[in-house]
Amino acid sequence: MKNLALFTDFYQLSMMQGYFEEKKDTVAIFDVYFRKHPSNGGYAILCGINEVVDYIKNLKFSDDDIRYLKGLNSFSKDFLNYLKEFKFSSEIYAMEEGSVVFTHEPLIRVKANILEAQLIETAILNIVNFQTLIATKSSRIVRSAAGDGVMEFGLRRAQSRSAGFYGAKASIVGGCVATSNVEAAKEFDIKVAGTHSHSWVQSFDNELESFRAYAKIYPNNALLLVDTYDALSSGVPNAITVFKELKEKGFKPLGIRIDSGDLEYLSKEARIMLDNAGFKEAIIVGSNDLDEYSIQHLKDGGAKIDSWGVGTRMITSSDDASLGGVYKLSGVVKNGEIIPKMKISNDPRKINNPGYKQVYRFYDKDTNKALADLITLDDEKLEDINEVEIFHPLYTYKRKKLSNFYAKKLLKPLFIDGKFVGKKKSVNEIAKFTQSELKTMWEEYLRNIKPQSYKVDLSQKLWDIREKIINNHKA
Repeated sequence: MKNLALFTDFYQLSMMQGYFEEKKDTVAIFDVYFRKHPSNGGYAILCGINEVVDYIKNLKFSDDDIRYLKGLNSFSKDFLNYLKEFKFSSEIYAMEEGSVVFTHEPLIRVKANILEAQLIETAILNIVNFQTLIATKSSRIVRSAAGDGVMEFGLRRAQSRSAGFYGAKASIVGGCVATSNVEAAKEFDIKVAGTHSHSWVQSFDNELESFRAYAKIYPNNALLLVDTYDALSSGVPNAITVFKELKEKGFKPLGIRIDSGDLEYLSKEARIMLDNAGFKEAIIVGSNDLDEYSIQHLKDGGAKIDSWGVGTRMITSSDDASLGGVYKLSGVVKNGEIIPKMKISNDPRKINNPGYKQVYRFYDKDTNKALADLITLDDEKLEDINEVEIFHPLYTYKRKKLSNFYAKKLLKPLFIDGKFVGKKKSVNEIAKFTQSELKTMWEEYLRNIKPQSYKVDLSQKLWDIREKIINNHKA
């Protein structure tokens, strides 16, 4: 990743100069979290941590950046000299990329000089918000496909090259088996896939001729698009003719794709025709503005589709435009002591949790299923406890005692004193981790429609601090 020092909002630089001129060397603590699950779901898939690492590693202001900022006549000479030497020198913790995550819990924790912490806000939110949104949408779609392969075909409908590029990565993290995006496939070493379009068929004198030409070039990968003219009276019969010719030459046809019309009806009829012709192993790929809801409807209706190509509604997360993740100050360090900070709003959803925090996830020892997450102060040690009582942070009468569990810390170090101390995984490794994470969740938390709410609670110590700050403000 190239240097992206100007990948920020103008007010971040304005605040940085303000801190600089005021000689503020405060160490601040910021949390990245989100307030609402995408698509009215019950979970999200954290994505983008690798790119956050690359951004921080390469963060510096070039001579050209300084010249541009100088030309704005908004920044002092001393501040620009500071930016010339700027380098991130502090601490970042994060959950592992590919983790199943929930609202209000810190996904990333930054503890840094306030100038450094302020600068990196915009880029971190841009990276994590988008990739987490698309990874979550992909996961929902893949779950609806119930074991069928899902291919990401969204590049031409993505809002930009960057959205298509990182959206392809995020879709693989969410569970897709391949992408049509060649650039992303090369960069991230992921599987690339695709067939042909209607224009291929239209460019020939007739459909059969186009199928024969395609099969001649790709005899081991003959997947034919059959709905250019009429899927059942023309497309499938012509595909069967070509499949028979391939079979006589010793090749195994791959299958057909249907991209329009009533996919349930057409796939059922096409399946019968293929089977009767002796091509029971030929697959049927379905595409055409699909998402988790339409795929679920088709599956419930018995559609004979083996694989799915999903584009627009995945790469744009069509029913939810933004994750809405935020970056909020939760504490400052004075004389070595952490002073909790908290935004108090008339909107309860916008009140953040104060302090320097950690997140624990409790798992049932017998099933290895996740029971709950607990947001704690960082100095609370819960790995070795045998029993814990958790309670709803707002409706505190809702309480539950957990036992027979083991606990895992979720926030792990990425940067210490500005040095990268984490471990970057490949996209395929992250995708594999995501699937293992999903297996630890009960189905009711993952369903696409009206999911059960997973428990994310506060430790007693953290809750006490939160209530004290609120009560002091009221007083």
